[in-house]
Amino acid sequence: MYKLVLIKLLFIFFLAILRKNTNIEQKSLDKLMEYIVCPFSHSNLKLDSDNRALKSGKGYNFEIKNNIPILLAEPANSDFNYAEHYSKDAELFDYFERRTAGTEHDERRVREYILSKIPSSARTVLDVGCGRAWIAKELINNKDFICSLDISYTNPAHALELYPSDNHSAVVADALALPFRDNSFDCIVSSEVIEHIEEPERFITELFRCLKPNGKLIITTPYKEVIQYHLCIHCNKPTPVNAHLHSFDENKLKILYKGKDLANFEWFAFGNKALLHLRTHIVLKYFPFWFWKLKDNFFNMFINKRAHILAIYTKHNG
Repeated sequence: MYKLVLIKLLFIFFLAILRKNTNIEQKSLDKLMEYIVCPFSHSNLKLDSDNRALKSGKGYNFEIKNNIPILLAEPANSDFNYAEHYSKDAELFDYFERRTAGTEHDERRVREYILSKIPSSARTVLDVGCGRAWIAKELINNKDFICSLDISYTNPAHALELYPSDNHSAVVADALALPFRDNSFDCIVSSEVIEHIEEPERFITELFRCLKPNGKLIITTPYKEVIQYHLCIHCNKPTPVNAHLHSFDENKLKILYKGKDLANFEWFAFGNKALLHLRTHIVLKYFPFWFWKLKDNFFNMFINKRAHILAIYTKHNG
């Protein structure tokens, strides 16, 4: 008798959890629908009756997989199919796996630097190339809407699984053809992505299009990286390590966007390489961001070898 009651209670409990998760997923998708458009025509999209597909008035249809719209643009005429490449990359390499201590500390400081530059007034944030979805993890409780975007399905799926919320949505899309309305987001973040993009000017222009007036586009990338090449055993052509196609400094980043709606450009280089090689993370990991930043700036005055650059493009206010 008691066992039967216990089984019923457990069944009711798990059913309630399932209904709650389903409700969150539905609200998340409904919220996303306020922002997305067809990446080909920028026309409105409509959900079908069972939330499994999106249709545009121009005849385009898109799959919805586990409440994540797959809004990839048509592949460009190129020898390099980057959509296929990075989809396989996300499947083969686990972006959510535990890092080595030194790498984890370096990535932590990049995250902290980005977070320090996101305006507190920004209510809507787009994470382009979401990777480990740390933007959603850090901001989900104090922003109105967070969208995790990646060209692979794997990373957005993990993002929604780990950080489910009414105000967190995910989408699979190409950053060169974003499926969002003009002037959609208060802040757009793209960390360690631009060095992989074949057309960085087009990349910045497309991100800037989706930025609201007075909004901020935050980019991070390796600073003055010396790109190394290996000879590919398949095509016998030089292939860049880590698929890094470009190396950037403040001057190269500044000239990527020359639109009249650019109000301001600023940059910050950080992450002293000497501190990284000396494994100072063993000690510095215990100190807050402001102390690490002070130490980093001090070393950069004597050994000017910085690993990362953060650029902020601000859009005109109206």
